[in-house]
Amino acid sequence: MQHQMSRRSILGTSLASMVTLPMMSQAEETKPSAGKPLFQLGLVTYNLAAEWDVPTILKNCKETGVAAVELRTTHKHGVEPDISVERRREIKQQFADAGIVLWGLGSTCEFHSPDASVVKNQIETCKQFLELAHDLDARGVKVRPNGLPKNVPEEKTLEQIGKALTQCGQEASNLGCEIWVEVHGGGTSHPPRMKTILEHANHPQVGITWNSNQSDIKDGSVKSYFELLKPWLKSCHINALYGSYPYRELFTCLKEANYDRNTLIEIGEKLDPVSGALFLKYYKALWRELAGA
Repeated sequence: MQHQMSRRSILGTSLASMVTLPMMSQAEETKPSAGKPLFQLGLVTYNLAAEWDVPTILKNCKETGVAAVELRTTHKHGVEPDISVERRREIKQQFADAGIVLWGLGSTCEFHSPDASVVKNQIETCKQFLELAHDLDARGVKVRPNGLPKNVPEEKTLEQIGKALTQCGQEASNLGCEIWVEVHGGGTSHPPRMKTILEHANHPQVGITWNSNQSDIKDGSVKSYFELLKPWLKSCHINALYGSYPYRELFTCLKEANYDRNTLIEIGEKLDPVSGALFLKYYKALWRELAGA
């Protein structure tokens, strides 16, 4: 969604959500909370903060208690592989001064194309993002599959993606970073297919970004697919906590797995800085309730 949300609609949505949150099923209400979470709340700049510069991102995160940021490529903050050494140092210092973790860089690198030259270029672009992440002290780079090409055997595409990720993982290892494969794309977001991709990659620096998709849900629960992908879990995107996705169960799964990284807000709406700060304030209240924080 690309529309702007008014401050009134954000406030109304958030308050209504807080009122309705306790109306959970009896099974959810009685399920053990598995203690306080080890993970923290972060922000993906896609799409909420797409039009914010770095100082605005840091100001709003600091004021609302958001601990970490994944900077998405193509957005106003302009943190891209072509920035200068001096600009890299400046951004790194800005995050350090604000006490906000630059968690990762959200690239759009993808490796499913049947054209080998396209895949090669995407691998090289990923390596450039890894160099940038290294210079900024970011933990990792997010990549994605974006579907299954027509007229290509599924297994061939999954293996191709995995082998490309191996090359990226080797470069990530050299630079002290990680590769996070977003559970994303038509067909490729199906968790069993993602498992196959990761098995082909077979690299310790390559894991997944759990993406909180409806396709995670099987028989009303995310637990079985969470367990399927848990060995590769390195990052996590979350979206509308007030929607139909079973976040209380997901957070319980994360706690039981001793996940100690970040759950990063990723929503479709673009918000201005004032509305965005208000949204983050109420989003964190919802997050704390669901996570038992």
